[in-house]
Amino acid sequence: MRISRTAPWAAGLAAAALFLIPATATAGPQRTAAAPRAAAAATSVDDYYAPAAGKTGAALKKALHDIIKNQSTVTYDGVWNALKVTDQDPANPNNVILVYSGRSQSKNTNGGGVNDWNREHVWAKSHGDFGTATGPGTDLHHLRPEDVTVNSTRGNKDFDMGGSPVAEAPGSYTDADSFEPRDAVKGDVARMLLYMAVRYEGGDGFPDLEMNDKVNNGTAPLFGRLSLLKQWNQMDPPDAFEKRRNQVIFDTYQHNRNPFIDHPEWVNSIW
Repeated sequence: MRISRTAPWAAGLAAAALFLIPATATAGPQRTAAAPRAAAAATSVDDYYAPAAGKTGAALKKALHDIIKNQSTVTYDGVWNALKVTDQDPANPNNVILVYSGRSQSKNTNGGGVNDWNREHVWAKSHGDFGTATGPGTDLHHLRPEDVTVNSTRGNKDFDMGGSPVAEAPGSYTDADSFEPRDAVKGDVARMLLYMAVRYEGGDGFPDLEMNDKVNNGTAPLFGRLSLLKQWNQMDPPDAFEKRRNQVIFDTYQHNRNPFIDHPEWVNSIW
């Protein structure tokens, strides 16, 4: 297995706050009640997750769902500008980092051209057929910038190991029914999918998104391969870029968090 990072989970969130950047995207209308921005920024991580304290299994999943479902929403057009902030290259404020490619690319090259970047739904929008509707279709916690060609190659495939190398995405592989991202974002991918499976439980007009241990899930609201994603969560723990991204989404846009970035150990507590 091609896994390169083995750093422990112990890194805290303090570093994330050092990288906060003013927003340039426009938030859409709120679908659920959300805390004011100042209050959201002031909320400690421990306080945010207080209702989940001491819980495991299904009870923990439900508690986390009840916490993170309280969010503001972003329009699909607004996602363009939001990604320019959430995925900004720490070494070059004019660029974003493409999730599978790892390439630093100008923020201004977003679009549909061959070498442009566009909005990649890590939980493919056809898995549950939610499209770009405000909600799962515009949730920044699983939307990332990616090269147009690489995005097309990934398509709506589930995640697994192996296949042929992906042009313009060094370290990524694909075959007929799966996609393997580069080592440095394997855990990121796992935590984004697991967030979606907790956030969208079918109670707010959207599909009940769930994990399974299969590929070829097609249009079912399911994603796999769960056993491998759990391994990726452990082998590629949250880094400073991922933590900063989570914090920016919380402070500036949606006012909710990905709990598996803050507490990667909760993955094994639930699944």
